Amino acid sequence: MSREYPRYPLVGVGAIVIKSDEILLVRRGAEPNRGKWSIPGGMVEAGEDPESAVLRELREETGIDGRVLGLFGIYQYIERDREGKVKYHFLLLDYLIEPINSAPKASSDALEARFVKLRDSLNLDLTDTARQLILDLLSSGPRPCGGGLIKYDVNT
Repeated sequence: MSREYPRYPLVGVGAIVIKSDEILLVRRGAEPNRGKWSIPGGMVEAGEDPESAVLRELREETGIDGRVLGLFGIYQYIERDREGKVKYHFLLLDYLIEPINSAPKASSDALEARFVKLRDSLNLDLTDTARQLILDLLSSGPRPCGGGLIKYDVNT
């Protein structure tokens, strides 16, 4: 199924990798939000466990291997076109990941990958969901099984 104009929401995963006071971010190479900064992640494939998917996406986008610590939160992204039709709709499961190796190298659909001080990351051109995630991390700390569904409905 196409990511654009889906018949139902698509499930994605995101990897929250924190080292000291820095978070791993990638600059997106694909739509939606091409060129913006976000956490590494992507789509869950049919038959794939979400925890396996987040580790696969992390490795594909950054070359980093990791271990899942737990689910931090569930976020939602909806973008509508000028006619009000849903162009993108994602449910995003964001997991805290302990890195096994921590020298990121951008690959797959990531244009860049690097660790950024958590507070300084708010100065970057972030996706809406990444910005909310970072604000949540700053307010609650990186603990598994955090918040509920966070909604974004973007009208263009």
